[in-house]
Amino acid sequence: MSLNQRWKMPGTLLVVVAILVVTPGAWSQTKYQTLHRFQERYGRSKDGLGPVAGLTFDRAGNLYGTTESGGAHSNGTVFELTPNSSGGWTESVLYSFCSLTKCQDGEQIFTGVIFDQAGNLYGTTTHGGIHDWGTVFQLSPNSNGGWTEKVLYNFCSLSKCSDGSQPESGLIFDQAGNLYGTTASGGEGSGNDEGTVFELEPNANGSWTESVLHSFNGPDGLNPQASLILDAAGNLYGTTPYGGTGGGGTAGGGTIFELMPASGGWTESVLYDFCSAENCADGLEPAASLIFDQTGNLYGTTVEGGAACNCGVVFQLTLGQGGSWMEKVLHAFTGGDGSYPSGSLVFDSTGNLFGTAHEGGNLTACPTGGCGVVFKLVPESKGAWHEAVLHDFMAHPGALPAAGMIFDSAGNLYGTTNGYNSPFNGSVFEITP
Repeated sequence: MSLNQRWKMPGTLLVVVAILVVTPGAWSQTKYQTLHRFQERYGRSKDGLGPVAGLTFDRAGNLYGTTESGGAHSNGTVFELTPNSSGGWTESVLYSFCSLTKCQDGEQIFTGVIFDQAGNLYGTTTHGGIHDWGTVFQLSPNSNGGWTEKVLYNFCSLSKCSDGSQPESGLIFDQAGNLYGTTASGGEGSGNDEGTVFELEPNANGSWTESVLHSFNGPDGLNPQASLILDAAGNLYGTTPYGGTGGGGTAGGGTIFELMPASGGWTESVLYDFCSAENCADGLEPAASLIFDQTGNLYGTTVEGGAACNCGVVFQLTLGQGGSWMEKVLHAFTGGDGSYPSGSLVFDSTGNLFGTAHEGGNLTACPTGGCGVVFKLVPESKGAWHEAVLHDFMAHPGALPAAGMIFDSAGNLYGTTNGYNSPFNGSVFEITP
């Protein structure tokens, strides 16, 4: 089952415009503001419902994001938020998916979008396309202010979906303009359903050629759902929430992997198998993308595991002198300080880490288990890290953040919440740490 299915929870949602939060362990000056609410009316929402992905800035300071569902055809949207003269933000839908017959333009989007140098947006849809197994798409701005969508690739175009199917990750560019991503299913593994890492290369005639760089097979990982990252040498790094040789059930506890370009192809190495510690104290199910620090260490989150309550961890991977990678848990969530982090992390300029936990916080909310938190991790002496809750969502009006956040130039953080049922099904928020 896809981790994205966790985001569906019944309940009610209370509404406020903005709130100043001071929770135990929080910084007293933290300010939270809702920029936009995705609202359902009569069972539909033309501006989208349920954002589960992060945001992207353009050069002018406008925000771009996606919703899993809603829109003109109830199959997801790409939206823009523009600051207005009154101090608020104005939302506009750039594209509603399933605009074509049988959703050949794509449907259901779990990922964010990225820009190229020309101002075009790129992303993936998990379903839709010619074969209904997902697409890679491009949105290009028009001279009249609109946007035109073009499908660059339809997955499952090859026999037994050996080219991959159901992409749930976002995309990244390399310096040559090639796109990289993952599919949660398909590939040439033993069951033809373990997932892939793929590359899309642009051709002179405007078409794109897809190549599978790696098909997962179980011990090296299963069903990747997160975006990749590149290092300076052109190596790719990513996570799989399942598979590996650790514990955590028959499918394994998940992996961190590296793909290195080699003569005629790519070589995959598993850097770490999760649930290798007793009771999965090292973490279980890494579902988010990774980030580097300035010295080359990797950081990420796991949805479950940890020594406290199986509520997830923040971890660090450090390359040892012998070439192996060593994992260290920086924080194990306990529920009240957050639980089940599913988004990626982000550093500020001083080396502090920020992220979201999908649940936890006030455990009486949503209705029990918490509506999620924004957290901060501060490095201390002797390698320890201190965690503090910057915002406890409490369904006011945001709830259940599923993605990581981004900074603006002033040090403010921006993110999304998936929402906690009608009439408000998600939000875009700003927080000043």
